[in-house]
Amino acid sequence: MIDAPTRRPAQPPSRPASDTPLRVLRVDSSSRYDGSVTRALGDHFTDELRRAHEGAVQVTRRDVAQGLPFINEAWIAANFTRAGERTAEQTEHLRQSDALVSELQDADVIVLAVPVYNFGIPATLKAWVDLVARAGLTFRYTADGPEGLLRGKRAYVILASGGTPIGGEIDFASSYLRHVLGFIGIKDVTILGAERLNTKREASLAHAKQDIENAVAALRRQIARAA
Repeated sequence: MIDAPTRRPAQPPSRPASDTPLRVLRVDSSSRYDGSVTRALGDHFTDELRRAHEGAVQVTRRDVAQGLPFINEAWIAANFTRAGERTAEQTEHLRQSDALVSELQDADVIVLAVPVYNFGIPATLKAWVDLVARAGLTFRYTADGPEGLLRGKRAYVILASGGTPIGGEIDFASSYLRHVLGFIGIKDVTILGAERLNTKREASLAHAKQDIENAVAALRRQIARAA
């Protein structure tokens, strides 16, 4: 965690001008590529966004499935060193984290496509969380406790599970992601997805696609009202 200057506060994702695209950060974490449900649903979400916004959508894709560096002692030491006092080596240790944080800061909308593995999130996505939860950049400490700095953004978490009911007592993925997004200031979080694919695949996929279309339509109305 660092004591670094923050970037400008995030503004609500309104559509101020026709030539200003809606900036979307999409993070994929499924270890599967062929036949991945979360990747397919993520595609459906971004396709619907482009259709709703007449193509004025800029999508940054971050695929963490191939792995991200886990934080280690050198990373922690660099993170606790003030930005102006870091060595070149320490700056390099934080380079990947800085890039991930910048992607979050620049986005109006965040889409996380997440398979449920053993009741939780993939280890690679947890590594992403550890690299973007940075004091002074995405949250800060105050006299009243931690305060998230990424305000005015919306997040959509697209989950897929083989047997875990999404939102149920054994689903630790959705509650964790909602909490950690809120911790860094993203309070507007919508949970979507296809659950229990092992037993009701077709119905669950159809329901998930409809939920995505409804969510995109609602976002479009919200942005129109804010414009």
